[in-house]
Amino acid sequence: MKILLVGGSGHVGTFLTPYLSKENEIRILDFHDPQHDVEFVRGSIDDPVVLKEALSGMDAFVTMVMQGGQDSVERTHTISQAQSNYAVNCTGLHLLLLTAFEMKIPYGVHTSTMSVHQRKRLYYPSEEDVPMDGPNVYGLTKRFSEEICRYFAREYDMSIAALRITGPRTRAQFLKQYADPPRRPWGTPLYITDEEDLARAYLAALSYVSKGHGRFDSFFISGDSDHDEVNMSKAKMLLGWEPRAHLALGLSARDSTSGE
Repeated sequence: MKILLVGGSGHVGTFLTPYLSKENEIRILDFHDPQHDVEFVRGSIDDPVVLKEALSGMDAFVTMVMQGGQDSVERTHTISQAQSNYAVNCTGLHLLLLTAFEMKIPYGVHTSTMSVHQRKRLYYPSEEDVPMDGPNVYGLTKRFSEEICRYFAREYDMSIAALRITGPRTRAQFLKQYADPPRRPWGTPLYITDEEDLARAYLAALSYVSKGHGRFDSFFISGDSDHDEVNMSKAKMLLGWEPRAHLALGLSARDSTSGE
């Protein structure tokens, strides 16, 4: 497929591009130059003119652009943080999906986050049953972004999957932190996810959305291979995905509790 990575020059997009480009043609939309030799359009997700240029000739899109800058349990935020989060996570996403629909590109994968939830929970049983009650403006606007995706699936017959990722890590970062994981201030680990596991999740999600229409699904994506904190049964059933990097690297699943 020809895939547009929106925000593909960022942390996640940079380490995923080599995996995604093995069997697909990749174009990146970003303010910053990509680190890989792929087609590139410079600009913002909330610029309608740039969106049309970036989406031209594409089969699908993956959103990786996001605003953050807050602790996962911190509710205090500045006016600037509110403005930037809404502009990117809500307005920009809405314009992207509307433009994609108008250009007859009905398939996409949206990068969401586990921060749509309150992160002090000890267990997340399912994507639908856990309240989307993240306390900060980043988590709030990412929650709204999923609703925007759901709206376009329902009203515009698009097929979109949202991946609620956590702890994205390069292979070097994953190996460094796996055996000696940092922990949250309240003591529980935040599971990190290896770059190859993440790439497989995005590829599986792209395949999944390309086979349907009028549907939106969200998926927990985590390196928690034992499902101690996050129940990823939905991803396994619908995407055929589960974290496997620790197996390929010869690491014990018991030690996979790592944090961001």
